[in-house]
Amino acid sequence: MIPPAQSAPTAATPGLARRFASMLYEAVLLFAVAFLGTWLFQFAAGSTELAGWRRFALQGYLGALFAAYFLWCWLRGGQTLAMKAWRIRLVSASGGGIAPGRALLRFALALLTVGGFALAVLAAVREGNALLSLALTGLAGTGLAWALVDRDRQFLHDRLAGTRLVLVEPGSD
Repeated sequence: MIPPAQSAPTAATPGLARRFASMLYEAVLLFAVAFLGTWLFQFAAGSTELAGWRRFALQGYLGALFAAYFLWCWLRGGQTLAMKAWRIRLVSASGGGIAPGRALLRFALALLTVGGFALAVLAAVREGNALLSLALTGLAGTGLAWALVDRDRQFLHDRLAGTRLVLVEPGSD
C-alpha cells in the first residue's frame, strides 16, 4: 500500500536535530529487534556459541531482519515507529510512495553511510587511536554531513536513492 502523496515541493524537510533524534530512537528499537532475533537464532541453533560459521549466519540473519523491518515499514506508509514518533515520512523524490526496489536501494545505501558511520566510530574507539577515530568517523560520516550542503537538506543516501524525508504535519495522518 503506497501512502497518499505529500507534494514534494511544498513538503517541509525535517530539521537535522529531529532526524538525528529519530535515528537514535531507531537505534534503540533495532537493539531490541537484534536482541530478540539473536535469542531466536540461538534457540533455533540449539547453542549460544557464536563462533565460526554461526557468527556469520547470525550477522546475515540480523541484516535480513533489519532489512525486512525497514522495507515493511517504508512500503506500508513510509514510516517506521521512530519516524512516526518524530513525524517524519519517507517519500519518493516526486513526493509519492516509494517502490520496493527504491526502498531496498535506500536501505543498502543507508547501511553503507549510517551503518558505516556507527561501525567506524566503534572500531576507532576500540583501537584507542584518536587519529584513526577522526579519520574513520569523518569518512563514514560524509553521508550524514551531506545534508549540510544539499540543496534540499537530504542525506546522501536519500539523494542517491531518489527519496526524501518530509515533515508530517500534525493531524495529516
